[in-house]
Amino acid sequence: MRKISLAFIAFWLFVNLASASPANPVEGAEYKALTTPQAVTAPGKKIEVIEFFMYHCPACYKFEAPLQAWLKKQGDNVVFRRMHLPHNGNDDVESHMFLTLEAMQLEDKMHAKILNLWHVEHHRLTSDSENIDWAEANGIDRAQFVAIYNSFAVVSKLHNLLRVAESYQVNSTPTLVIDGRYITGPGMIEASNPKMPFDAYDQAVLQVADFLVEKAKASK
Repeated sequence: MRKISLAFIAFWLFVNLASASPANPVEGAEYKALTTPQAVTAPGKKIEVIEFFMYHCPACYKFEAPLQAWLKKQGDNVVFRRMHLPHNGNDDVESHMFLTLEAMQLEDKMHAKILNLWHVEHHRLTSDSENIDWAEANGIDRAQFVAIYNSFAVVSKLHNLLRVAESYQVNSTPTLVIDGRYITGPGMIEASNPKMPFDAYDQAVLQVADFLVEKAKASK
């Protein structure tokens, strides 16, 4: 009986995963449920959406325009914020730039500029001094930027970013976190839909995100 039960479960999983697609998302294929749900900052029945990204990541640059269009369509349904995934441990220069701009409430304003710098101008910011010089060249007060860059609050957040990413089970970018409970991204779409064209990944991720937003709303 046990062998039959195990065989049935294996068969059910095979059929379920085989039928998975962005139009019919399946947990473990197009998205994952976090082992430990994380606290959210979105008020009321709004759904929190977090994008884990990296400034240097080509897939994140490619994802930006479709993501912004999707967020516009969502309107007041969601509260969006970003988190930078550290690429070089606790002293990641890109994450340091992100956290400083976030603390100055300038990250949204500067986000597209920095992505353009990396991916269109092909100019990399790879040191503290380059971050500081770029900020000044783009109209940010140098002394204020340096003070916040070196502040205890920002440095503490920088050194905690890896633990935060681990709590969300994020190890690649871009990754979307929906309502602190579900994650999806191009890597999951590619793995579960191997015949899908590369250019279709971004819209597929957002199709799954639509599903997860509705799933989260239904449980509020």
